[in-house]
Amino acid sequence: MSSHPDQVLMELKSGKYAPVYFLQGEEAFYIDQITNYIEEHCLQEAEKGFNQTVLYGKDVNMGQVITNARRFPMMSDRQVVIVKEAKDIQDLNKEEGQKLLLDYLDNPVPSTVLVFAHKHKKLDGRKPLSKAVGKNAVLVTTMKVKDWDLPKWIESHVSSKGLQIDYHSTQMLAEHVGNNLERLDNEISKIEINLKGNTQITQELIQKYVGINKDYNVFELQKALSTRDVVKATRIVNYFSANIRQHPIIPMLALLYGYCTKLLILHSAKDKSDGGLSRALGVPPFVLKEYKMAAGHYGLTKVMQNISYLKDADLKSKGVNSGSQPEEDILRELIFKMMH
Repeated sequence: MSSHPDQVLMELKSGKYAPVYFLQGEEAFYIDQITNYIEEHCLQEAEKGFNQTVLYGKDVNMGQVITNARRFPMMSDRQVVIVKEAKDIQDLNKEEGQKLLLDYLDNPVPSTVLVFAHKHKKLDGRKPLSKAVGKNAVLVTTMKVKDWDLPKWIESHVSSKGLQIDYHSTQMLAEHVGNNLERLDNEISKIEINLKGNTQITQELIQKYVGINKDYNVFELQKALSTRDVVKATRIVNYFSANIRQHPIIPMLALLYGYCTKLLILHSAKDKSDGGLSRALGVPPFVLKEYKMAAGHYGLTKVMQNISYLKDADLKSKGVNSGSQPEEDILRELIFKMMH
């Protein structure tokens, strides 16, 4: 059974270490967090020379990993063996290599902390090894944070640092940085260094230290769509088109899709009170005003049509039915269709 990364980190910080950790999956951020914590904190600096071994998957087979894990610590209560890029262990997917690990999992050395950092891939869940890892090791399986869950992740991550962030600032970070958690963490840390004793992350700080143009960002494009300000939307799209590498279309489409989905919910909600709509859309009451204004400009039929335009643009951006149409042309055409 897979453990949540935050729970594993909490146990590590309380000094509880397990004999084997198997960290796998698409989202490298959590795998790096846990691996780095063990590498930095499991042993005292003076103990690391003799008792900490870092291996790389492509350089070793499972026999070498297990031989290292079966050693006993020298002048220390425990030793640490970390296998980075573990998916590249030479015989991990062969019967012999898997049998060696299965045998070790049945009887791990209690004084060893063995860590497999198996990034960007998962073990085959149907195989005995995957079941044994789930039963006899601390298993963490990570997945990419979905675009619609990103604001919640940002709020939680900022809160874990003892800081505050408002709704608009959260949206701005989500829209500009996307779901690369490592980059998000770096950008939040950069802002934190420059807070100078304050605890509130604001849009102004994000614009200054993350480098977002305050006039030309997806947040402002969404506002222009809400007010049906064609001139402003065109100006922003022209800026994006001239700087398409800094403003790729695919993350933008995901955010605009989320925006249109909220309008669809607003039109079809049974409870039309501000409180009911705020809950249904998952936005604070002060943000609801923008969505209500947008719903006045875009009726239910138009919203459904716009969602269809977004799906077409998504396919074109991935090379389907695009005739090699450049991203900037796909974006211009999309925004024109959505507003007219």
